[in-house]
Formats: sequence, structure tokens, C-alpha cells
Amino acid sequence: MAGADALWEEIGYLAFNLHWALDDILDLTRDVRARLIMQIQRLTKSEGR
Repeated sequence: MAGADALWEEIGYLAFNLHWALDDILDLTRDVRARLIMQIQRLTKSEGR
């Protein structure tokens, strides 16, 4: 169950920040999702959010 919770957390984070549809996010590999999350975090941190 922890794996499913982590996946939903990633999906929610990406959907909220990128405004992408669920199917588009699910089409991404785990590595790509992780890379996008890291990039969003870096950008928002540099903007002071």
C-alpha cells in the first residue's frame, strides 16, 4: 500500500503544479516523474515559494 500512496502523492504533486491530466502523468516513467518533481521543487525554491 505504501507504493500506491507514494504514486498518488507524485500524481497529485505533478497535477497540481503542471495542470496535466491523470492519463498524461501515468504515461510517464517513474524516473521522469521523479525528475519533474525535483525540477519543480528547485524552481519553486529559487522563486522563494
